[in-house]
Amino acid sequence: MFKPLARSRRKPTVERIRLGLSQSFEFDSPSKAEISMAQASPPLRRTIKKPELHQMVPLADSTIWEMERRGEFPKRFLLTPRCVVWDLAEVEAWLERRRNQPIRRAPPPDVRRRVSRPVRTLDRSEVPLPPAH
Repeated sequence: MFKPLARSRRKPTVERIRLGLSQSFEFDSPSKAEISMAQASPPLRRTIKKPELHQMVPLADSTIWEMERRGEFPKRFLLTPRCVVWDLAEVEAWLERRRNQPIRRAPPPDVRRRVSRPVRTLDRSEVPLPPAH
């Protein structure tokens, strides 16, 4: 597969010799088995991180998280313990489904059920008159 070159540009150090890096290598062309194995493997799927996801899907983190939990959005997965990504093809498929499937608007909230700022009645008999000066 590879053969050592005649001379190395780097000076062999104790660490490079211990690691087996004292020589440079020149790679041969791939064998037929390597080519067939590369052709048989599926193509790599691209992943995106959160900033790219937010450019494509302008939703809040909490909304995306809730939709993932309910199974309505593609699930994230870990590449490393600190790197979370989404599959780009899954996100694009989700966007395409959202474009093709109309979504009803949410009904307006019933303000009469508010607790913090109750709605006043419009009956004028209950409203006190302003003080006269």
